[in-house]
Amino acid sequence: MAVKLTKMQKKVNYDAKLSKLLDHYTQILIVGADNVGSNQLQSIRQGLRGDSIVLMGKNTMMKRTVRLHAEKTGNKDVLNLIPLLVGNVGLVFTKGDLKEVSDVVAKYKVAAPARVGLVAPIDVIVPPGNTGLDPSQTGFFQVLNIPTKINKGTVEILTPVELIQKGEKVGSSEAALLTKLGRKPFSYGLIVEYVYENGSVFSPDVLHLTEDDLVEKFAVGLSQVAALSLVINYPSLAAAPHMIVNGYNNLLSMAVVTEYSFKHAEKVKEYLKDPSKFAAAAAPVSVGANSSVAPAVVEKEQKKEEPEESSEDDGPGLMGLFD
Repeated sequence: MAVKLTKMQKKVNYDAKLSKLLDHYTQILIVGADNVGSNQLQSIRQGLRGDSIVLMGKNTMMKRTVRLHAEKTGNKDVLNLIPLLVGNVGLVFTKGDLKEVSDVVAKYKVAAPARVGLVAPIDVIVPPGNTGLDPSQTGFFQVLNIPTKINKGTVEILTPVELIQKGEKVGSSEAALLTKLGRKPFSYGLIVEYVYENGSVFSPDVLHLTEDDLVEKFAVGLSQVAALSLVINYPSLAAAPHMIVNGYNNLLSMAVVTEYSFKHAEKVKEYLKDPSKFAAAAAPVSVGANSSVAPAVVEKEQKKEEPEESSEDDGPGLMGLFD
């Protein structure tokens, strides 16, 4: 026969269990557990069996244990958990990959009906079509201003209707209608709200970042550092290339408008003195993409043009032969 434990004994056992978990685990998922039943929690525990443990409990008990554990062990990092223990939450202790564990937790969701007074987590839209309800049920649709018609002895909805919006409380008429339609629009499960790792707390969105996301964020940060350095004229690794290019452009501008010159400015000055060199430089590019073939094509074109010029010069003599 099992011995019934007193409330004090339960608290002592709970404190010992939570303290032991805090000693052995440095990674914790703080999960919201609204509308999650005991059977669903059991399924989640079975799915996480291995390196992860789910622990539920009253917030006051969890906060008390965390404070006592910090005092006993001197580990002040765990105190960062206390502000997160608000509402109906639980703790998932794990030694596995945080993203994989988070995905497993999110996988176990159960469809639920729209009960009166619940806050809708999503928009509920009733699609058009046959409802299977007899004409005596049209009163529900009239109360909710849903356009209907009688088709073959049943009620048919004519257009899609936004029955409940996200964040609104479910009313009695909406709940009754969805029940009659046999719909369970909501789904509930453990939702990862925060991630704790070695004293640091961050959003679960971080777990879904890819390498491309990190590269993009790094590039944005780098550009902001470079922009700030350029504005305040402070040399930094991010701004150094831009500063060198800007300095070169300034020197080049001075060299163009003055007698001063340097090696990299001579070519630019030469182009400015003889603009035809721009056309000569651009000609091979305009012929085709293959730069090695372009000069040969230009040469052939020049050779073809030469006989035409000589024929124009000798034109009168040749014409005289046929006079």
